Amino acid sequence: MTTDKRSQSAHAPLLPANEILRAKALTVYERLVALYGAREHIPRREPMHELISTILSHRTTGKNEGEAYRNMWARFGSWQAIRDAPLPALIETLSPATFPEVKAPYIQGVLTRIATERGESEPNIDFLRDWPTDQALDWLMSMPGVGIKTATLVLLFCFGRPVLPVDTHVHRISQRVGLIGAKVNPTAAHPIVLALLPPDPYLLYNFHIANLRHGQQVCIWGTPHCEKCPLTDICDWYQKNRAARSGS
Repeated sequence: MTTDKRSQSAHAPLLPANEILRAKALTVYERLVALYGAREHIPRREPMHELISTILSHRTTGKNEGEAYRNMWARFGSWQAIRDAPLPALIETLSPATFPEVKAPYIQGVLTRIATERGESEPNIDFLRDWPTDQALDWLMSMPGVGIKTATLVLLFCFGRPVLPVDTHVHRISQRVGLIGAKVNPTAAHPIVLALLPPDPYLLYNFHIANLRHGQQVCIWGTPHCEKCPLTDICDWYQKNRAARSGS
C-alpha cells in the first residue's frame, strides 16, 4: 500500500532535511539551556593557558588536567622554562594526566613553534584575536598535537569566534538525537553540527557547555538516564531503543 504524498502535505509542510535538522539542533539548544542555564560568554583562562590545558585534557579528567598544569608551572615557572626543560623531567611532572610521554613533546613543540615564528621570548597567541577565523584555525591546527577540537575550543572560548568544539559529549548527543549519522566521527562532525546552528558565538558557546553537562550527567556513555532527559521526543536513539523496549 502506498502513501499519498498529497495527504501528507495537507497535514504538515514538507521541509528539506537540512531545515528539519536545523530546527532539531535549535530545539536541543533551547531545552538544554533551559535545563542547565545560560552562561555569560567570557574567557575562563588566558589563551596560552587554554591551549596548553586543552592539550593536557585529552582523555583525562578535569581534576588530573588541572593537577598536571599546576605541577608544570610550580616546577618550571615560565613558558620558556617549560619549553627548554629536559623532556624526561617534563614527562614526570605531567604524570597526573594520561599519556604524559605524548603530551610533553607536543607542549614543547607548540612552545618552540610559537617562539620561532613570533620571535617573542615568552610565547603567547594573543595575536590570533586579529586574524580571520579560518586563518587562525589553520594556524592552530598546524601545531603539534592540536586538532580541530582543541583549535575550535581556543578560538570560541578565548576569542569569541563562531566555531563549535565537538567533544565526546557533543558528539554522543548529536549522534543519539540524530543531528549526525552513526558513522560520523568527531572530527568530521565539527562542520556538520556547526552548519546546523546560527553563527552566534554566545549560542555556540552555550550549546557546547549545555551538551557537555548533559553528556556528563544524563546522556552518559553506555546506558543514559533517559528518564531525566528533556529530549526523548526528538531523540532517535530513545525512539529506537527505549520506546521499543517498553512496547510503545
